[in-house]
Amino acid sequence: MPVPANFPGKDAAGNYVANPFAEQLNFFEQKLNLPTARWDDIMRSAHDRAFIVAGAANADLLNDLHAAVRKAIEGGAGIDAFKKDFDALVKKNGWTGWTGEGSKAGRAWRADVIYKTNMSTSYAAGRWRQLTDPGLLSLRPYWKYVHSDSVLHPRPLHLSWDGIVLRHDHPFWLTHFCPNGWGCECRIISVDAAEHARAKKAGLDEPPEGWDEIDPKTMAPVGIDRGFDYAPGANVAKPLAELVDAKLIKLDAAVGAVMNQALRPALQRERDAAYRTFVSEAKAAPAPAGRVAVIGALSPETIAWMTKNQVPVPNAAAVSMRDSVIASSQTARSQAAGALSADDVARLPGLLAQPDQLLFDTRTGRLVYVSYAGEPRQAVIAAEAQLTERGMYEVVSAYKPAGDLQSDIAQGRYAIIH
Repeated sequence: MPVPANFPGKDAAGNYVANPFAEQLNFFEQKLNLPTARWDDIMRSAHDRAFIVAGAANADLLNDLHAAVRKAIEGGAGIDAFKKDFDALVKKNGWTGWTGEGSKAGRAWRADVIYKTNMSTSYAAGRWRQLTDPGLLSLRPYWKYVHSDSVLHPRPLHLSWDGIVLRHDHPFWLTHFCPNGWGCECRIISVDAAEHARAKKAGLDEPPEGWDEIDPKTMAPVGIDRGFDYAPGANVAKPLAELVDAKLIKLDAAVGAVMNQALRPALQRERDAAYRTFVSEAKAAPAPAGRVAVIGALSPETIAWMTKNQVPVPNAAAVSMRDSVIASSQTARSQAAGALSADDVARLPGLLAQPDQLLFDTRTGRLVYVSYAGEPRQAVIAAEAQLTERGMYEVVSAYKPAGDLQSDIAQGRYAIIH
């Protein structure tokens, strides 16, 4: 079967060239620039919503890199043109400290990686959108894995998947939709029932045994490079904050704290919108439904304080909250605490992100985030987070403090984290 006209190919000199199409460009244009220190700061489906370049934490640099890749996709420019743009924007932004900068070959390699990765994944995402079109699925509900014959050193497992035909909704495609690694040129095409019948006759209507076995070295199914076990484009409708928060929960606390600090400015709008929805649903429900949302993360400074003061460090930096806290925070807890207004509840994620003061309750082991107002300063909002059995902090109460926190600090009930 011929390669689609818009499939990334090579020119006479063996250089990659792009033949862009609307779905591919639309996918890339919707990506949000995110500063990162390493290529794996965000993984898998989060790339559907984020544009990252390892080590590129400067906003202007990211904007220029994004524009250069977009230009390459939109104009069908080859790798040579992109390398020229890459060299120019690196010089313009004074970007240093990145892998490969020390030599001409290193710069060419880095530009090559950025170009090829974004070309292949944006192409795959555009193809995902095309292949999942309801009209096409009604005629060609099956997908076929096609290995590229042009690869000089084929991956044995990729070659073994050549010709497999499965329904479009088979879980195999959620992890094995191409590309499946650095430089992978495999592709997926849609086929009809007749093609599926032929594949069944040839024993190619089921994935090979062990296809979903996880390789401990890559934490991806065997045969797939680390971070490539997802279907580009399948999660474009999912909020980026949700994808990043899912990773934040799983990351080591110290690593997650640094990542959250770097990504917070770019993610804040989405997180605020998600929190507003969370609060609205909690208030509309006749009773708490057990919903849980990530509304913040511990800072690197907090993790460092815990380590220094021999306070147990959580498994992850994420700080969550249950919907039950919304209702209880708007009811006076006792004579020593007051209820929060709707505006106060809306401020809770901001309080966790930038408290006027963060305290450690030496009696309960809770973190107490505090907002002050007036002079002398009076605490107006407090939120307490408790370490749970899952090894993560969870906001368990939010209220207006009635007592003098400074007096409690002086008496040793609270230790000041920052």
